[in-house]
Parts: sequence; structure tokens; C-alpha cells
Amino acid sequence: MTTVAEKKRTAVAAKQWAEKASRLGTLKNFHIAGVVALGLVNLYLLAHMAFAWRAANSQNAAALADQMVQMRTAEIARQPLEGLDEKLAQATKDADKFYKQRLPFANSEVAGELGALAKKQGVKLTRVQYAYSPVMDGTVGALTEARMDASLSGDYRPLVLFINLLERDKMYFLITGLTLTGQQSGTVGLRLRLTTYLRSPVGTEGSEKSVAGAGEKAADSTSEATAAGGQR
Repeated sequence: MTTVAEKKRTAVAAKQWAEKASRLGTLKNFHIAGVVALGLVNLYLLAHMAFAWRAANSQNAAALADQMVQMRTAEIARQPLEGLDEKLAQATKDADKFYKQRLPFANSEVAGELGALAKKQGVKLTRVQYAYSPVMDGTVGALTEARMDASLSGDYRPLVLFINLLERDKMYFLITGLTLTGQQSGTVGLRLRLTTYLRSPVGTEGSEKSVAGAGEKAADSTSEATAAGGQR
């Protein structure tokens, strides 16, 4: 009887120990599985952080390069604006000087200058027709465009010298057209189209201010230019 009871107790104890060992094994497996899972999660997070770091560095480099380009562009755009006030003041001063020194204020000045240059080179100025139109009307720098259609005759060399004098004259002349009208007995005929600009008188300069009046007296101006041109 004793032996049977002991065997039963031994069997029960062995069974209990086996169940306990089984439970411990199961918990250990769960623990190992949990550790492995946590390790995998950590590896994923580390990999994700590495990719994010690389992307951030790449974006930072691109952003830095973009900022450098923008700064350089702004610097280039700023350079022409440096000293702009002084440049505008100097430009205004130069424009005023050009207006006063090179632009006539009256049609009589233009006719007189053309006649004087023609006489100097021995060129016959037979006809000059004038046409006028306002430029920058209503502004401080308002001008009147004076277009001239002139007929000349003379020897070839004096005519060339006359044209050269016009281009280099103190009074501003712009040659817009030149046509050979004929040649006979060594005399060459030319049709010359010129442009200049009339400004407003300054200070005590002449009183001829009305361009309309000058236009109405275009025939008289032609006669004055012809007389000033003289004969060869």
C-alpha cells in the first residue's frame, strides 16, 4: 500500500513539475519572441531614421544650394541699383547739358546753321521744307521734332564735306535720307532729309517759342535758308 501511495505521489509530483516546466518554457518562448519582435522593430526604426537622415541632408543641401542661387541672383540684380540716386542726378545733368548745348530753340537757328555750313563748303542750298511734331508733350523734357527735306547742288567733294560737317556739327542733326537727284557738267544734285529737335528757350534766349507760327511761315523759312545758303 505504501509503495503504491508513494508511486502515486511521485507521479503527481512529476506531472506537476512537467506542467510547471511547460509553463516556464512557454513563458520563455514568449519572452524570446517578444525580444525578437522588439529587435525587429528597433531595426526598422533605425533603418527608417537612417533614410530620413539621408533625405533631410539631401533636402538641406538642395535648399542651401537654392538659397545660394537666390542670394547670387539678388546680388546681381542689386548691382545696377547701387548709387541710383547719383546716377539719376548725373543723367539729368547730362540731359540738360545736351539740350542746352546741342538742341536749337528756334527754327531760325536751324535755317541759319544749315545756311552757314552750306556757304562754308560752297554748296548751293536751293530748297528746305519743314515739318513739325511734338515729342514727349506735356513733360518737363518736351521737344518739337523738326524734319527737313532739303535740295542741294554742288561739286561732289564739297557736298561730301557738307554732309560730314552736318554729322559733326555742334547743333544736333540726324541724317535720315540721302538721294542723288542728278548730275550735269560736274554738278551733283542731292536730296537730303534731316531731323533735329527744338527745345524751349532758356533765360534770355530768343523769343521764338511758337512752333505753330514757324510752321505757318514755312515758305518764309525756306526763303531764309536759301538766302543763307548763297550762291557758289
